[in-house]
Amino acid sequence: MKHHIIVKFKEGTDVGSLVAPVRAIFEETLAIQGVHGVELKVSNSDRPNRFDLMIIIDMDREALAAYDVSGPHLRWKSEYGSLIDRKAIFDCDD
Repeated sequence: MKHHIIVKFKEGTDVGSLVAPVRAIFEETLAIQGVHGVELKVSNSDRPNRFDLMIIIDMDREALAAYDVSGPHLRWKSEYGSLIDRKAIFDCDD
């Protein structure tokens, strides 16, 4: 399945400076059994009603529980949660 994390950061956040460290955190999820790939997409629009970043994790459905309690996921939430204005989580099959 594809696990999408779609994020709108708080106004004034330098999204460009966050991409590399966020990518590094999510690349650590590749060590979780059943996680097969990670992709980050940065919005090409700066309109106020657009989200800024989409993180896509390709994983087996059964890997979601391990991901939820993983170090990278918890670090993402603790280090970047205060910068997030809104987010959406969307899971789907390929």
